[in-house]
Order: sequence, then structure tokens, then C-alpha cells
Amino acid sequence: MSSSDRPRPPSRRAALLGFAALAGCGFAPVYGPDSAALALRDSVAVDAPQTVDGYRLRRALEDRLGRAAPPAFRLSLSYDVTESATAITPGGTASRSTLAGVVRYALRAEGGEAVLVQGQVDSFASYATTGTTVATRAAAEDARARLAMGLADLLVTRLTLSAPGR
Repeated sequence: MSSSDRPRPPSRRAALLGFAALAGCGFAPVYGPDSAALALRDSVAVDAPQTVDGYRLRRALEDRLGRAAPPAFRLSLSYDVTESATAITPGGTASRSTLAGVVRYALRAEGGEAVLVQGQVDSFASYATTGTTVATRAAAEDARARLAMGLADLLVTRLTLSAPGR
């Protein structure tokens, strides 16, 4: 391939025109000034179920959003996890299990009843059940932790894209 066959990088003029077009269409950075991401940072009190899975989810959300002091918003959650065998050996024992998680959420202004944002996110995690009892138990706990982190990531993305700005 000769140097004349290579695609040319965009010129500075083309890049500036591209940025101007984005600004004209209402493009705004998610983490820019007056964004929903900044409005949510350290402002959301999380009401999660009082279970181990609920604790993991609340902890993952607080890692991403920060702890509210004082809260401007309240995030109410319901969290359901179901487990199913997804790989069965010819002998009839499960060799792989899948955890499916669903989080229903509603974001309200602190002290308010009106729902600002609501919806649901879902994800899954799986683990092998072919090791010892201890190894299987450790794999199951790890899968539950991964599921909570994945659901928290999805939820924060949804909130960031749809929550009101400052």
C-alpha cells in the first residue's frame, strides 16, 4: 500500500465543523456543567431492600454516585434475583447456574411524592457449579456481587441520561 492509498485524517476545519454541528443539535456532555450527572453526585439517598443483595446494590450505587449529605433526591429500589440451572450434565446435575436480576427504581426529589424518573434495569451473571461445595458457594457469592455491580452501572447510566439537571 502506498502512502497515497491511505485514508487521510480529518482536517482541523472538518473537526471544528463537526463540533459545531454537535453543538447546534443540542449535544451536551453528560458530565458537563449543569448536567444531570453533577446534579446526582453526592445527592441521592438510596432506599434498597434490607437483604444482602440489597446491601450490595446500595453499596455499588453509593460507590458510583457518592453518599448523600444532605440528600436532594431519594431513589427507591426493588430488587429481585432468580436463579436457574442453565447447563445440566447427562447425569442430571447442574454444572452451571445463572442469576437473573431485575431492579425497579423511582427517583423523587427529597420530601416530594412526584416521581422524576422511573423504570427498570435487568442483567444476569452466571457461575460454574462443578467444583467443591466451598468453591461453588464462593462462585455463587461472586456472581451475586458481579450482578449487583452490573445492575448499578446500568441504573446510574439510565439516571444520568434522564435525570433533571441542576
